[in-house]
Amino acid sequence: MKDVLWYVLAGTRGGENRARILRTLRERPQNANRLAEELDLDYKTVRHHLDVLIENGVVTKAGDGYGAVYRISDRAQANWDQVESILGEVE
Repeated sequence: MKDVLWYVLAGTRGGENRARILRTLRERPQNANRLAEELDLDYKTVRHHLDVLIENGVVTKAGDGYGAVYRISDRAQANWDQVESILGEVE
């Protein structure tokens, strides 16, 4: 999981926004529209980052379409200390 987290948070463009999304989802699961509003990001940008996080097992999705709710995966939650460590190194 450590390598995956390094990849999505520091190894590719967009890591800063993915970090913001993860921190927001850690507080409360949300849909993409609410995330876009809360983080002041374009909806399509948020959806792209969510797709990257889902593909890498960092976020899970419940439901379909516009109302789908996203949350941090159990695996990422169990490794949250790694997330914070990585963010501390790249910020």
